[in-house]
Amino acid sequence: MSAEDKQIRVVVADDQTVVRESVAAMLDLYDDISVVGTAADGDQAVATAIAERALVVLMDLNMPGVDGAEATSRLSRRAPDVNVLILTTYGDDESIMRALDAGARGYLTKDAGRADIAAAIRTVAGGQAVLDQKVQQQLVRAAMQRAELPAGAQAAPPAGLTPREQEVLTLIASGMSNRDIAGHLFVSEGTVKTHINNLFAKAGVRDRAAAVTFAFQHGLGPTDAA
Repeated sequence: MSAEDKQIRVVVADDQTVVRESVAAMLDLYDDISVVGTAADGDQAVATAIAERALVVLMDLNMPGVDGAEATSRLSRRAPDVNVLILTTYGDDESIMRALDAGARGYLTKDAGRADIAAAIRTVAGGQAVLDQKVQQQLVRAAMQRAELPAGAQAAPPAGLTPREQEVLTLIASGMSNRDIAGHLFVSEGTVKTHINNLFAKAGVRDRAAAVTFAFQHGLGPTDAA
């Protein structure tokens, strides 16, 4: 396999030319990342990602015409192998939740550094979720509003979710990594992965981003999240 084949193919979608071009130029400095196209709106993002066989789309939320959330939904239907990483200035709760529901794997704010963005691209390219702390707080608030639950409220747990799985889910919602959870619970990372796989299957979620929403919809988020 050539070095080019090993590169992560990325499309940068943002309606602001200076942002779009700056981010693309910045990412091209990494040997393992290749920007294969740019887009000024959601329509272009979807078409370019499919045409260029992109693995990751770095997607702004607020774009004219087809916005980032709708573009994410279209990619989920037409090109499910494309991983969407949202890069937003702030983003309203509704747009972020729409993007999450549509299948976005990551969320960063535009004050993230170059290394943070590159690391997030690598993470979502591997099928994992990335949640910026500021965006996670917005997801938390929106999820609680959607569920109409106050912070810390205890709704009935989903059928089949064990107490330990509920505990792990709460720790995921608090932003802990697998290693952090293992240390907190005094178990191995392998055990944590087993709990996560089981609770993901029972909850019907595919990644940590969706798990955060699920946790707060069922009153299983950390009580100090608000």
